[in-house]
Amino acid sequence: MNNSRYYLGFNMVNGIGPARLDRLIERCGSIEAAWRAGLTDMIAAGLDAKICAALLKAQRTLDLDTELDRAERAGIQLLTRDDGGYPAALAQIPAPPPLIYVKGRLEEVDGWSVAVVGTRSPSTYGREAARRIVGDLAGAGVTVVSGLAIGIDTIAHAAALEAGGRTLAVLASGLDQVYPERNRALAEEIMARGALISEFPIGTRPIPQLFPVRNRIISGLSLGTLVVEAGAQSGALITVRYALEQGRDVFAIPGPIFSPKSMGPNQLIRDGAGLVTQAQDILEALNLSAAAIQQEVQAAFPEDPTEAALFELVSYEPQHVDELRRQSDLPITVVSSTLAMLELKGLIRQTGAMQYVRAREERVGYDVG
Repeated sequence: MNNSRYYLGFNMVNGIGPARLDRLIERCGSIEAAWRAGLTDMIAAGLDAKICAALLKAQRTLDLDTELDRAERAGIQLLTRDDGGYPAALAQIPAPPPLIYVKGRLEEVDGWSVAVVGTRSPSTYGREAARRIVGDLAGAGVTVVSGLAIGIDTIAHAAALEAGGRTLAVLASGLDQVYPERNRALAEEIMARGALISEFPIGTRPIPQLFPVRNRIISGLSLGTLVVEAGAQSGALITVRYALEQGRDVFAIPGPIFSPKSMGPNQLIRDGAGLVTQAQDILEALNLSAAAIQQEVQAAFPEDPTEAALFELVSYEPQHVDELRRQSDLPITVVSSTLAMLELKGLIRQTGAMQYVRAREERVGYDVG
């Protein structure tokens, strides 16, 4: 059953975040039952009087079919945390958004993503550093994530597109409220070669309080976050804090010691962030040097039944090739060649002599209060 309608309903009720929604689902048994919950179940799930009243009103007044049609007419895809297409990296953060709105297309290659953030008023040095490093990242097959803001965000998106790469823009508004207005044409280009993403309902205006909230999505979609230029109180450093809380790597481009725009990245480097002077620094730190090659191989060699069957046997605990041969009941030559192909595609990796594990962690759900 498609539960998007119920997640959409909850997303339109102020005050119900991931933790409260999880408690209500646990109480009621399913997302559909949670949407139909009565006052007794709401109170038992820990919802206060104000939120209970808002949810009861939404149950009476919201036409979920109309809201779904509204999204479809706008070309917006709804992805819930229960959907297979929900970004794996985002699913692993504490309290991932239960629902995201997507305009454009998310692809498997977006698992190789790096966030790029910084000041809205970069220096000539910052602009050139961002263009060069982001262009090289995109050229290496890395998807570039940013927030569509003026300044470093805009430069990062544009540099990725100019390099023929993919880029994702996370908005602090509904996807029908592109902000800033001057980046509307850029947003159209991003949708053609990536996607616009938001956790906020259609029609949500870009008010100041929402920008720090969306920053956790920027870092959450990414394996690491790169800071180009940022003052000591820059909003870009909020993204860094989220990245650290999410267990993601942080990188910074050093700048002149006399420039206020370099205070943020220089401080981050002093505190242990990865110093970046070229894209290769990030590619090596995140083991992304072969990203483009892996993407080409994945496109050229679609998964066949033998690959699928053997991949299912590979777990997150090391297994010897002989054990995999025994479980699969395939000839050792077939097992060896298939494992080599899965490794080339980046789906598995060796941890020792003929020992294999899956290359990526499973999605993990967090219960954050």
